[in-house]
Amino acid sequence: MRESRFSGINMPSLQPDPKILEQLGVNMSNDDLAPATADEKESFIQRAPSVSYWADAWRRFKANRVAMVSLAFLILVCLFAFIGPMFMDVTYSTQIRGSENLPPSLEYPFGTDKLGRDMMVRTMYGTRVSLVVGIFASLIVLFIGTIYGSIAGYLGGRVDNIMMRILDMIYSIPDVLVVILLSITIDRPIKDWINSSGLGFAKSIGALGPGLISIFIAFGMLYWVSMARIIRGQILMLKQQEYVTAVRALGGSGKRIITKHLYPNCIGQIIVMTALQIPSAIFLESFLSFLGLGVQPPMTSLGALAADALSGIYTYTYRLIIPATLLSLIILALNLFGDGLRDALDPRLKK
Repeated sequence: MRESRFSGINMPSLQPDPKILEQLGVNMSNDDLAPATADEKESFIQRAPSVSYWADAWRRFKANRVAMVSLAFLILVCLFAFIGPMFMDVTYSTQIRGSENLPPSLEYPFGTDKLGRDMMVRTMYGTRVSLVVGIFASLIVLFIGTIYGSIAGYLGGRVDNIMMRILDMIYSIPDVLVVILLSITIDRPIKDWINSSGLGFAKSIGALGPGLISIFIAFGMLYWVSMARIIRGQILMLKQQEYVTAVRALGGSGKRIITKHLYPNCIGQIIVMTALQIPSAIFLESFLSFLGLGVQPPMTSLGALAADALSGIYTYTYRLIIPATLLSLIILALNLFGDGLRDALDPRLKK
């Protein structure tokens, strides 16, 4: 090997000895060993196309088959719950004379109940109520938890310690007991307000019932603790970055730093926590409706449908199997969808 000089140090040249090539049976000329030109290097190097964060996350999410199947199932459930009733001739409260306790058939795929109401239509409306409760409850958790956690993480110090101790006290409160006590306590005041008020909004509240209102209040009081802790941890880590120091040096306010620079960098964790909060809210609503503390008749939900089916569980078993199976599949799909979002939005899991 010929020697070449680089910065005063003798190093072997990258060009092999022709005698060694001849012994190895390699037929190469000096032109083959010449350095590559700029055009040859450009054609050889295949540069990866530049993609945005969301495009890359969507690509990784599509590669997760379980998450994609869960997303497709959730889309079908939403179409069933929100679009399906538009094509039906009856509503959840319509009683069909002479059609009481009919088994599943082509006319009534889910059968009818003891009052002659179409169980398929009632399942559509029940699924809609459960999904709406889950989404709105998760939005309440998102709003309160994000604001509380970001303030605690950004200010730090004594303020952070005090706010975290408040979270510890809230976390020790039994949430289900609070929801039950709230639903019992506000039942009479809400009914009196609905009867004395002539507003359409009051009638809508009356259709939901004090049970669902107590669920929303409980989520606003208790269920945002986990979200606040996650956001606080992200803010504590991100506020030490150089770009935050640069914004402070330029006179940026704390509100601007949080909303314009810190929130966008933890949006992945916010979306994942919100998605995983939906099945928790749906399960809580179904549990309370099963106990009779949820929606008020004739409005229904999946939990209320399961509770109504207990009276005829041995004779009309399908009335319990249908809402219970649908509720289980929805919660399972939401959890798998949330796991897929976490894997897609977490840059540390990028291959």
